[in-house]
Amino acid sequence: MKETKTNAGKGPIRDARTLGLPKMLVLGLQHMFAMFGATVLVPILVNTYGLPLSIQTTLFFAGVGTLFFHLCTKMKVPAFLGSSFAFLGGFAAIGAMDAGIYASMSGAEKLQYACGGIVVAGLLYVVLALVIKAVGVHKVMHFLPPVVTGPIIILIGLNLAPSAVNNASTCWWLALVAMAIIIVANIWGKGMIKIIPILLGVVGAYVVAVIGNAMGATVIVDAASGTTGPMLNFSGMAEASLIGLQPFFTNFSGSVAKFDLSAVMVMAPIAIASMMEHIGDMSAISATVGENFIEDPGLHRTLVGDGIATAMAGLFGGPANTTYGENTGVLVLSQVHDPRVVRLAALYAVILSFSPKFAVLVNSIPAAIIGGVSFILYGMISAIGVRNVVENQVDFTNSRNLIIAAVILVCGLGFTGGLTFTVGGATITLTSLAIAAIAGIVLNAILPGNDFRFGQSANADTAASLGRY
Repeated sequence: MKETKTNAGKGPIRDARTLGLPKMLVLGLQHMFAMFGATVLVPILVNTYGLPLSIQTTLFFAGVGTLFFHLCTKMKVPAFLGSSFAFLGGFAAIGAMDAGIYASMSGAEKLQYACGGIVVAGLLYVVLALVIKAVGVHKVMHFLPPVVTGPIIILIGLNLAPSAVNNASTCWWLALVAMAIIIVANIWGKGMIKIIPILLGVVGAYVVAVIGNAMGATVIVDAASGTTGPMLNFSGMAEASLIGLQPFFTNFSGSVAKFDLSAVMVMAPIAIASMMEHIGDMSAISATVGENFIEDPGLHRTLVGDGIATAMAGLFGGPANTTYGENTGVLVLSQVHDPRVVRLAALYAVILSFSPKFAVLVNSIPAAIIGGVSFILYGMISAIGVRNVVENQVDFTNSRNLIIAAVILVCGLGFTGGLTFTVGGATITLTSLAIAAIAGIVLNAILPGNDFRFGQSANADTAASLGRY
């Protein structure tokens, strides 16, 4: 491994206190920057689906969720919990729902039901953790092989693709600038540059937008009429306070999750993919640090920490959390493996969440920049699903595997409007992703010949991680 300036010529540092407080604070800031771009991108994207997810709330529960995760894992695992990309498809589906009770519902109320689904998805982590504790991870994963999880991850990205195109089309050249910066940073960047490509893409393109705005450049603000407007909109910046509480404090009733079976059935199946992401990240962090966290403190503890952190965020209007591969990259870069440094990053996120003015600044990012970033991000999600299948060496000459993958993909792409039906007077809507997940799990359970063995390949265990690129 190439030595870094942080720790050149030495082995990994397990106790960052030996470096002194100033260096610890800087290392924590580095972890905060690593997670920041992707974490705030989730609420920005969700807002484009018509759901007003708060940046302040997102940052608050990323920090608090990380601290809770560390508490659950005996303070041993140097992981950061940021916003999960896996649930973007669920948010988009609920934002587009217009049947039953959702027909005349505002975006703010739809968000509450989406968050209710996230609460249930988080609790499914706890159920899985209890099952794993009781029967072992190998028996559980036998029912969630890559032939099921891979195509589901592929669908998450493909279903979001139209959103990326729509946002980018408001100003194609600006979207291309964001894409170019991300590609250059990720492929040719060194050290920290390579770890934060999304943050650099957003910030770099934003600087270009500021220059373009000053020169009178415009973007499309209404695709139907072709109406154009300024590249940047700073409305609300002057009125926003520098320091203020998160929305769930100031408007408690409007931020608490609501529960409906349709929303639960949209979000809950996504937990299958996000749990695979969690297991992949735990394998990656274990390999990076040189300790088997799946055994100690145990996968059941890491799942409980991640699941309850996700449920807690959803309960108060935040997105689902997940362990972040970006921060695993920082562990490799710095060779400082002390979880205390990650907890400092969590504290920084909580502090930053108390600034409404900062949230307004982030929300001023043009849709074209979000579209350019999404081109990379959504396609990457699908590509990671492909990698999950390839690295686990799924045999598609086997008709059993071919049938399962085929049914999942057709369900996910064919049921464009979902499936709505009535049971006992209640209207239930299943999205295409939910239908695909259910079909895949059922087929895998009833068709003979499931020969998947979890842990067979070290690379395969990390293949489902949506945070590693």
